[in-house]
Amino acid sequence: MYTDASIERLARDIVASKKTVALSGAGMSVESGIPTFRGKGGLWEKYNPEEYGHITTLRYHPERAWIMLKDMQLAILPAKPNAGHYALAELEALGLLSSIITQNVDGLHHVAGSKNVIEFHGNLQTTSCMDCGFQQPSSAVPLDTIPPRCPKCNGPVKPDAVFFGEAIPLDALTRSHQEAQSCELMLVIGTEAVVYPAASMPEIARSAGAKVVEINPSRTPLTDFICTYSIHGPAGEVLAKVVGKVKELRKG
Repeated sequence: MYTDASIERLARDIVASKKTVALSGAGMSVESGIPTFRGKGGLWEKYNPEEYGHITTLRYHPERAWIMLKDMQLAILPAKPNAGHYALAELEALGLLSSIITQNVDGLHHVAGSKNVIEFHGNLQTTSCMDCGFQQPSSAVPLDTIPPRCPKCNGPVKPDAVFFGEAIPLDALTRSHQEAQSCELMLVIGTEAVVYPAASMPEIARSAGAKVVEINPSRTPLTDFICTYSIHGPAGEVLAKVVGKVKELRKG
């Protein structure tokens, strides 16, 4: 478990850093009630993502893809940001966080008020028609009959997330590399950083001379090899305390 000293150490590092970037993963949203897809009991145990989550399945067999997508939407759409999301938004508002690179598709960083969010995998908050491009909030898409169809042209509806078989958006990849290479401090929050290319961001930052600090309930592959130090605890609880200490230090 973490200590007050580790909270203060990170707060001081944030205040001293000329550029801080956060990388967030599924563990960031567990405290919002969204289960991790890859963990025990996660969605990938129930569905093979390379089948149900493949762009070809969505295009040609949307009724199959939407069996899984309905479960995802029902888990994500009611969720609210937690203390960790709000803490990162506050750090950005204080001018102490340059950007958030996220692997998450829940859109909760935006909902919490963060402005500069680089979404590796898009998000599930909106959908677009695969034929005419009509976009609407996911909350407006009826899930009582699947697959849902576009209200304009009756085409297949796709959540605005990156599916298996699709490339990571080039803009997200380029901006993430730039942020990782130019930061002085990277916060790695709620991710084991095993899925590339997002997993390479801490490596890029460390190679460029940045401190890398992990906030995660348990040890990860990064703990011993990449991280400058680690704080083991729930992201929301830890980040809220860090931001509180940051504000104390700036006052003093």
